[in-house]
Formats: sequence, structure tokens, C-alpha cells
Amino acid sequence: MPRPPYLSTIIALWLSFGGAVCAQAAPDEVLLGGPKGYPRGASGPQVQHLVGTERPENLVDSFSGGLEKLLPHRTVRKGVSASLLARAETPQAFTYLHEGRRLGVEDYLARQRVTGLLVIKDGTVVLERYQYGRSETTRFLSASMAKSIVGLLVGIAVEEGRIGSIDDLARQYVPALAGHPYGETSIKDLLQMSSGVGFAEQYDGRDDLAALIRDTIEQQSAGAAAALLPYAERRAPAGRMFYYSSADTQVLGLVLRAATGMPVADYLGTRIWQPMGAEDDASYLIDAAGQEATFAFLHARLRDFGRLGMLAANGGRANGRQIVPAAWLQRATGAAAPHAQPFIASSYFGYGYQVWVFPGEQRRFAFIGVRGQVIFVDPALGLVLVQTAVWKTAGDRAARAELLALWRGIVEHYGQW
Repeated sequence: MPRPPYLSTIIALWLSFGGAVCAQAAPDEVLLGGPKGYPRGASGPQVQHLVGTERPENLVDSFSGGLEKLLPHRTVRKGVSASLLARAETPQAFTYLHEGRRLGVEDYLARQRVTGLLVIKDGTVVLERYQYGRSETTRFLSASMAKSIVGLLVGIAVEEGRIGSIDDLARQYVPALAGHPYGETSIKDLLQMSSGVGFAEQYDGRDDLAALIRDTIEQQSAGAAAALLPYAERRAPAGRMFYYSSADTQVLGLVLRAATGMPVADYLGTRIWQPMGAEDDASYLIDAAGQEATFAFLHARLRDFGRLGMLAANGGRANGRQIVPAAWLQRATGAAAPHAQPFIASSYFGYGYQVWVFPGEQRRFAFIGVRGQVIFVDPALGLVLVQTAVWKTAGDRAARAELLALWRGIVEHYGQW
């Protein structure tokens, strides 16, 4: 039977916007446990679920809701109604240049271990795709994108007068850290990953990050400040050197809890999640003291991460309200400190207040998590890209290079790089 003339258009639209899976097989489906239904790992040790060198078959599940189902968590409540995300009538044919070849989104998905990909332009969804059996209802693990959320919440707490000043020392809010290097570090230095406190974050399953994971979400310590006490030596004076540390963010989570008088999940829910019109609840994994693991362990839908990106792109406004102070967001998304500049803080990005900053004159910034979790934002273009993924390694340089090429291609589709 001949194909109806409109069927190709319907298929193209479905592939661009719909479905839990793509037309082609996703990369490494067998290695990642596809034939077994992407199995869930046992309850602990969670380090290997994230590092994945020993259990790659658990990666897809662990990065898309599995840990939320295994471990204690606290819900971030959505509001009564969700803000509408319009959809483009015609899908955008994005292309990008990579390694001397002009490629498209289908090429990207066939080459990269992406679980979800979303592009929003001026509040309209122009691309939404899922792989490995994930779908629009899946709650994905933020990884360190959660750090940027902490940065936004600190700004709100300052605006509300709950935090007096970011020059305040952490011990003024968390007395349990008095006399500890973290207690003697300012909130500003914590925001800029400049505490100087020694913390090895190497993603090998044996580093300080692995210990922090055990002492928080695996609840192998009393939690709260107790999970941070082992990191008691400075490797540099505070405020002098960028040194990426999940423990810095966890201290900020303790400051937020003490300053606001409520769990971080509740503060996020009432100050951002509900006002921005999230379509689903989110959740934080918690430690034995009930403190949220704010450095990495928020679970949310792809579209709600997109709404968060739109909030940042719109200067902290959503649904007619100023949710995050505009002046704070401007400071948070710029690399002001000399040691936090692009190509100095890292081999490419600079760093603001828990937010990564693109190099170049055009203001662009990113929320970034291990193994390919990102929210990229171009405020001038009203453009947001969200990706969730299970990269082969924590930082997978080849995958990152292609992701940056894709982002550049999308930016150039609408404007100039």
C-alpha cells in the first residue's frame, strides 16, 4: 500500500517531539543493560552507580530515578498548576560542525549516550527527545546541576534578609562548624568554590567525593555537619584559588537550612518550583539527619529542568513574577573573581556563584553535572538546552566536545556565536 503523502510529516514530527525512544538504536544499549530492561542496582554502594566503571548496566536507571526509589528522600512540591510550554508547529532542523563534518540531531543521538534532550526557544519547545526507554514522565538525576540551584536559593535568602551578607562566615549559621575550616569560610567563597579546603573530587570511587556520598545519601554518618568534619585542612587561603568541591556546596545547603528555618526541599518548592510552574514534584536524597544532599541529588523531569533554564534566561522572572533577584542572577552568572575566569578556573569554563560561565563577550552560562547533565542558557537569545546523559566517564572529553559543538550550532541557528 502506498504511504499517505502526509505520513512522512507525521513521522518527522513524532521523532522530533515525541516518544520515549528514538528511531535508531541508542549507543551501547547492550552494555548499558538494554536487553535486561536497564536494571536497578542493589541498595549500595551508590558510588559505583554514579562512577559506573564496575556497573555500567546500572547507569541508565541510576541517572533516571533509580536512586530516588532506593534511598530516603524529601519531596519538592509542585504548585497547583504548571506553566504552559508551547510547542513549535514545525520542528527545527539543527545542524552542527564537528570534526570537519556537518551533522544533525539524529547523528548526535546515534553517537552520544543521551537519555533526554530538550531545546526551548523563547518559551517554546523546539526539540524534545528521549532514549534508553526514558520518557517525558521520567525524573532524571541532576548530578551537580543541583549546585547551581543552591546558588539561586542563596540569592533569594539574601534578598529576604534570611542571610545577612554573603561575607558572613558559615559558622554564623551553622555553629557545629565553629573552629572548623568550613566554619571560618565566607558564604561568598563557598559560592565561588574558593574555600581552599582540601577535598579530592576525582570520580574514581575512592576519593573524598565517594566518602561524602557514603556519609550523606548512604547515611554512613550522623549527617549534617558531621558529614563535613573529615575535610579539616586548607590547601590554600580562602578566596584565592578556584578548587571545585562538592563539600563547599553541602556547606551552603546547611547554611540555607539554618538561615531559612526550613528544609532545603521546602525552600526550593515555595521559592522556585511552585512559582515557576513546575509540572511535577521533584525530590532530594537526604542524609541521616534529614539534610538534603544539595551537591548532586535532585531528581526532576526534563521539562522542569527546562523551566529552570528559562527562569535563568529571563533574568529570574517567570509567570509575571521576579522569583530570583535580577541583580543576584547577573552576578551569579558572571565570573568576577580573577581566579574564576574562563580558561583559569577550568580548561574552558569560568565560574560564578555555583554556575559555570562560558568564555566570550556574549553572556552565556551553564548548570553542569557529571556524565553529561547540563542546562545551557543564552539569555539574549532566550535559548535553553537541557541534556541528561550517561557518558562513558565522569567528564568524557570527546562527548563534551560534541555537546559544545551541538550547542554552538543551535546558537548559530538563531543568532551569532
